[in-house]
Amino acid sequence: MSKHGRVLVAMSGGVDSSVAAIMLHEEGYEVVGITMKTWDYASSGGSTKETGCCSLDSINDARALAVNFGFPHFILDIRNEFGDAVIDNFVDEYIAGRTPNPCVLCNTHIKWEALMKRADVLDCEFIATGHYAKVRQHDNGRYVVSKGFDESKDQSYVLWGVSQENLARTRFPLGGFSKKEIREMAYQMGQKELASKSESYEICFVPNNDYRSFLRHRRPELDTEIGPGNFILSDGTVIGQHIGYPYFTIGQRKGLGIALGKPMYVIEIMPESNTVVLGEEHELERSQTEVGSVNLMKYASLPSDGFEAVTKIRYKDPGALSKLQLENGNMLVNFEHAVKGIAPGQSAVFYEGDDVVGGGFIRKV
Repeated sequence: MSKHGRVLVAMSGGVDSSVAAIMLHEEGYEVVGITMKTWDYASSGGSTKETGCCSLDSINDARALAVNFGFPHFILDIRNEFGDAVIDNFVDEYIAGRTPNPCVLCNTHIKWEALMKRADVLDCEFIATGHYAKVRQHDNGRYVVSKGFDESKDQSYVLWGVSQENLARTRFPLGGFSKKEIREMAYQMGQKELASKSESYEICFVPNNDYRSFLRHRRPELDTEIGPGNFILSDGTVIGQHIGYPYFTIGQRKGLGIALGKPMYVIEIMPESNTVVLGEEHELERSQTEVGSVNLMKYASLPSDGFEAVTKIRYKDPGALSKLQLENGNMLVNFEHAVKGIAPGQSAVFYEGDDVVGGGFIRKV
């Protein structure tokens, strides 16, 4: 009988999840490793060597580490579920004129659900991942995610959608450490090659981070069905043509294919007329947004007269003070000071201190 119970650890083959597995093993948990095969590089239009968490090399690295430390390891093929829920949504969101947030969908609807189902089959009380975040039970009995110690690596933003039931069985061993400390741990554990392993900051299924080519590969009919459209200014003045609205995102400045003698940004996308609105940086400012698909985490409900929180509108956003008002399942967010680049489709995550109050997908601004 193990000291702390049996835990299923999601292992990508990278340094974070590998160290998480070793830490739990050394703490006395009965560790079971699992690597999820979520996609095929070739099916995404990749032409170079397959890399990242789903490559054969990464799967082999995860398995070798498990064998070395004496715990079992399994490979779980979830390519169909991942494709339906994450990749199809990614493409559909761009076609709808929004900017998708695939990591949130993957965590909420794919990884956690897949891990929990397999944990039950393997009699594991807990699951664990290498996310830089923390989870605890609040005084009110609810489970809450909070920021990791290393704010530069904090991943609480992408975890707002995880259910209470799943959080109750989740462990984040890396939450109290910095990335530098984790690499040093790997080195001290005798995993020198792992300690220096590079990491990718790109969307895992988009080769070379080129989402335009990815969209064309997934939907070859896009260019013929949508085609070129107009760039306009906020007053309606036509200033040029673009290659098609799905290839642009709110806040984009580079790659517009048009020069106006001063920096211009995408401030609005109008899919119904295949129009992209450009403006100067200050025109990106908005003081309000509406958020849907809301999941409350720290509290079961919010006060009817509103709730003050810091709202992050993108992963690396420092956040802005705001007042939240929940109405008919949607969250109305009023910012104390205008913020730039609110993009429909992205996540808005609400914080009270380091704790995630909840989050949802930005519907409109």
